[in-house]
Amino acid sequence: MEVTRLFDLLPHYDKYFPKEDAVCGKENGVWVRYSTKEYIEKVNYISYGLMQLGIKKGDRIASISNNRPEWNFLDMAIQQLGAIHVSIYPTISESEYKYILHHADIKMIFVAGWELLRKIENVIAEMPQLQDMVYTFRNLRGYRHLNELIELGIANPCPQYLEEIKSSITPDDVVTLIYTSGTTGNPKGVMLTHSNILNNVKAVVPIIPATPQSRVVSYLPLCHAYERMLIYAWHYVGVSIYYAENLAKIVDNINEIKPDIFTSVPRLLEKVYDKILSTGRKLTGLKHKIFFWAVDVANEFEINSSKLYKRKLRIARKLVLKQWKAALGGNLNVVVSGGAAIQERINKIFWAMDVPVLEGYGLTETSPVIAVSNFFKQGVKFGTVGPILPGIEAKIGEDGEILTRGHCVMKGYYNDEEQTKAAIDEEGWFHTGDIGEITSEGQLKITGRKKEMFKTAMGKYVVPTILEAKFCEEPLIDNIMILGENQKFAAALIVPNFADLRSWCNNKHISYTTNEEMIQHPVVKDKFKRVVDYYNKQFGEAEQVKRYLLVDYEWSIQTGELTPTLKLKRNYIQNKYKEKIEKLFS
Repeated sequence: MEVTRLFDLLPHYDKYFPKEDAVCGKENGVWVRYSTKEYIEKVNYISYGLMQLGIKKGDRIASISNNRPEWNFLDMAIQQLGAIHVSIYPTISESEYKYILHHADIKMIFVAGWELLRKIENVIAEMPQLQDMVYTFRNLRGYRHLNELIELGIANPCPQYLEEIKSSITPDDVVTLIYTSGTTGNPKGVMLTHSNILNNVKAVVPIIPATPQSRVVSYLPLCHAYERMLIYAWHYVGVSIYYAENLAKIVDNINEIKPDIFTSVPRLLEKVYDKILSTGRKLTGLKHKIFFWAVDVANEFEINSSKLYKRKLRIARKLVLKQWKAALGGNLNVVVSGGAAIQERINKIFWAMDVPVLEGYGLTETSPVIAVSNFFKQGVKFGTVGPILPGIEAKIGEDGEILTRGHCVMKGYYNDEEQTKAAIDEEGWFHTGDIGEITSEGQLKITGRKKEMFKTAMGKYVVPTILEAKFCEEPLIDNIMILGENQKFAAALIVPNFADLRSWCNNKHISYTTNEEMIQHPVVKDKFKRVVDYYNKQFGEAEQVKRYLLVDYEWSIQTGELTPTLKLKRNYIQNKYKEKIEKLFS
């Protein structure tokens, strides 16, 4: 059967890959698995229930939830009615929820549990249309549960009418609004069609080594275009989906499920790498030497290596690297990474341990993938994000900006014609805002973010993301933000890797009681000066960090400095540290 709309994936899945663990989640410490038939059954009952509540084509329905099978059930049920699913990040602020729910004119909302309900209770109180239209995925007193909607559907089945509605839905109909997390201003509602996402799915599927026997552990937010598209891709090829409980338990979940595929963002891979190195530093004697010899071997990894290197790699894998792979379940065939550029050393480490990383690039507005590395000839080149996908065009503008057009480009921003025209020119080229180049071999290379580039008072351009990526190679640095627009020099806010820094301080017999006291210790300050001096030597005079401030806590989504995809919220950080930044440049 032909799959032309996203909900067509369900009968396709059941016909060609019927299985008992189509989508799975953990409840009260036990994995709950749903078969393809149970999946379809729940989806249809939810659709019937929504019809009874008066939901019709074009209505916007919101969900705020962690990754769980109920999200899938709801997502497909909404699609079948021609309604529009507005899946919202569970980690944003109350003001952002308020903006999105009002801007999208939400008719109904589904929330995972109490923690998230508390964040939007005040907003709901301001929206009369939502008073009786709030449902939860957990049983909560005073609120309707998803099962009530399912029971309503069971009591009022209308399969013929549902089929009539489904037949009226076209590939070019909007299927979702995805509000960009954004680092500046209000989020924008990206309108994506069935065709947008499905064409991306069909372009990506041949690249990833997935079979109906494969398992994937999913933890990236389902409201994010990247993870969402991949979830549909797993449906298309029959991969079993297991949702991780949370980020803290992801390693435990990986070892329970032993997945073949893992989707990630570079920041998590960096943390895995840092944890590996931290383990190695605790070793002594010969074990310590062998461990870091293996690290050195891994750092030399190239796709086309010499026979001598391959012999060294075999030894390194046997002695050390296979243990790293075992710690990730032992069965990983591939890691799919997106959301930001991955450090080359991280890429090499994973390839060396026989866990290839396929790095992709795209935006929510491009459904999302534009380019991705692959296992085909010249498909992988470290430092690039691979070739452009079939059916998509890309070129570099006069100012170095990456432009793209094709089936991937969004329909536009919801209720924002001005921003849509600013993003998509008259010839249909979407302006990504990223700076890059296309190599002679057709590989796309990202060199910076147009809006994040700045010019110093001396007239020199600085691309902060390049400096930040290089400085984050230092084990003692967890995060860094480069500053200096219209200033005489570049400066930085540096977040130490406190776990490694504590270990380093203990080895140096440095006593402290708080993070603030630790980073103010003269020996620690001297250490970071030497670190900054070392990395400065790798850049030109205008790019070098002349002054910096050590931050006494870790930046996170919860504390507001990072987006849900772990990117820096630059405007937020600049406002938060305004006075301290001013002192850096005074």
